[in-house]
Amino acid sequence: MQSEIAAICQARHGDPFSILGPHHGPHARTCVRAFLPTATSVAVVDGHGKELASLDKLAPGFFAGEVPIAITDPYRLRVRWSGQVYDIIEDPYRFPMVLSDMDVWLLAEGTHLRPFEVMGAHPRTLLDVTGTTFAVWAPNALRVSVVGDFNHWDGRRHPMRLRQECGIWELFLPGVHPGAVYKYEILAHDGHAGSSILPLRSDPYALQCELRPATASVVRALPPPVRVPPQRKQANALDAPISIYEVHLGSWKRVVEDGNRCMDWDEIAQSLIAYVQDMGFTHIELLPVSEHPYDGSWGYQPLGLYAPTARFGDPDGLARLVQRCHAQGIGVLLDWVPAHFPGDAHGLAYFDGTHLYEYADPREGFHNDWKTYIYNLGRTEVRNHLLGNALYWLERFGVDGLRVDAVASMLYRDYSRKPGEWIPNVYGGRENLESISFLRRMNEIVCAECPHAMTVAEESTAYPGVSRPTYTGGLGFHYKWNMGWMHDTLSYMARDPVHRKYHQEELTFGLVYAFHENFVLPISHDEVVHGKGSLLRKMPGDRWQQFANLRVFLGYMYAHPGKKLLFMGCEFGQDREWNYEHSLDWHLLDDPAHAGIQQLVRELNALYRNTPALYQQDFVPDGFHWIDHGDAEHSVLAFARRGVGDRSLVVVVCNFTPVVWTGYRLGVPRPGGYAERLDTDAERFGGSGVHAFADGLGTVEATAEPWQNQPHSVVLTLPPLAAVFLEWMG
Repeated sequence: MQSEIAAICQARHGDPFSILGPHHGPHARTCVRAFLPTATSVAVVDGHGKELASLDKLAPGFFAGEVPIAITDPYRLRVRWSGQVYDIIEDPYRFPMVLSDMDVWLLAEGTHLRPFEVMGAHPRTLLDVTGTTFAVWAPNALRVSVVGDFNHWDGRRHPMRLRQECGIWELFLPGVHPGAVYKYEILAHDGHAGSSILPLRSDPYALQCELRPATASVVRALPPPVRVPPQRKQANALDAPISIYEVHLGSWKRVVEDGNRCMDWDEIAQSLIAYVQDMGFTHIELLPVSEHPYDGSWGYQPLGLYAPTARFGDPDGLARLVQRCHAQGIGVLLDWVPAHFPGDAHGLAYFDGTHLYEYADPREGFHNDWKTYIYNLGRTEVRNHLLGNALYWLERFGVDGLRVDAVASMLYRDYSRKPGEWIPNVYGGRENLESISFLRRMNEIVCAECPHAMTVAEESTAYPGVSRPTYTGGLGFHYKWNMGWMHDTLSYMARDPVHRKYHQEELTFGLVYAFHENFVLPISHDEVVHGKGSLLRKMPGDRWQQFANLRVFLGYMYAHPGKKLLFMGCEFGQDREWNYEHSLDWHLLDDPAHAGIQQLVRELNALYRNTPALYQQDFVPDGFHWIDHGDAEHSVLAFARRGVGDRSLVVVVCNFTPVVWTGYRLGVPRPGGYAERLDTDAERFGGSGVHAFADGLGTVEATAEPWQNQPHSVVLTLPPLAAVFLEWMG
């Protein structure tokens, strides 16, 4: 027993419940043992404070004695600390196990759909006593303790119980309530015969974290499940209009007069929702809001996957933001990062003294580009941690979907690696079979448990079937970012118009594969940072031509098959590159040219949402056909978009030169009248105001003269650097 007592006192005992708390004594009585560093005396008392027995001091801080109670009877400890201060406290070591047998079973095999319900810290009442349960996965640790203000961050005070079946350490701490800060102290093998205490770890399942640079976890109650309105499912469907406004909350609009601080959740909700509603976007997409230590990562190096970042206030604020968005008919997507995590000392790397969450071999487990660690998705517990996190955001905050970051890096073992820097899979190939399996399972779970929600892949390769069902061999995403379209189109737009006739295929090639996946057309944050320049500054020519080029580009984007995504600031032609430390340049809207871009996006969104031909058949060939893609000499493209049935038809013609083409005959698929619905060269947008039709009324009647393989045609004037939308009137 002396060696056991010494191990407890030295915080090196791996099974504290075998020593501490109530045990059968030698004389058919209950023996109570407690370790309370700095205590000078300890007595056992009943629920009314009546002393039942005084415990003997067997070592500094270690007390034991026989007590006239049954082993299951409740009791408390009256403690006199140094300085003659008395406390009556509950003994954590008299309480039963925290995890149920079913939880242990499911966690061990990695099939617990909602591990966040039992892992981490949860306020709870146990044996009529209020407190908090703690559970953390650290199977290779010698000892794990909960530390916080409630025990003076002393790892000797509250060592945890190891559930051998699943490698999870657990403990119920009476009197610890929401708002308490905590971490885990882990005693690990040092690789030899000894052991060492690791830097204090934050809780991987923490529901709240301290505001950076502090890194402790915070006890809070699990948010209740959110009832998602039925109409949200239709709003996220393949045949719905989806126009996404991508937002970095820390720099969308700062409170400059108050030290350039970030707005809090409620301030964001008040300003952002009204703006998005006015602009006509259907969804907002938030760059990662999970807790992350470094502002400069924009959230893409998270360490608190379950904790909304404290930068914007209490986590309940995010729930209110989502709720208020839904009340105004706006969907909310979150960027989600299951690919990698940073190596900060308080985080997941080398968590229990071993490579637990990450692959051990750096050829598998280290991202050379981002200097981060790669999740070991071959471990069921790691998969479970991430799969549960997907459901957490969808169920507990009611968000409409997850945009999964860096999917391409997950799919390939040789991603951004030279020969010899990567390990082939078991079949000798480059595909990451564990990640592929994980992504399929994630999408299957989301579809089954949250049928209202969408998942979107940021995937930049030609991996087949990203947005096809898993039962057909696909990955199961609802949508995939069309990085090829983005790259080719921006490359074309950056060219001087005089050279564009030699590169027409950069605009047309995307239609070769446009219906192979369910695409989102992304103009994201990645295109306006790191020296790439703002969207406006990518455009060639003088200032007027830059704005005109941006207008025709936006018109072409909204006309092209695929859902839309535009990063904040692009909707009014921000001049400078995006800087995460500063607000967008809202003062630019005092300039009519920038205000014109904003008005164009506002009207494009309205036209898009109100015109089924522009969204109903985004992903089937019936929704699109070329009228003319070969007029490279004039740098003109013309095509038709169709909705379901015969009624909705829009013809779009784009002139990518600053030349006005008069008397331009355009083939159209049907007889009858065509009305101009939008011209990106209109004066209200900052354009030259050239009218497409001679009558100036914006309507024309098709003639029976066949043209461009169409049975009918119209004659119009093509405005310079402009996209013109013509709707068939019947």
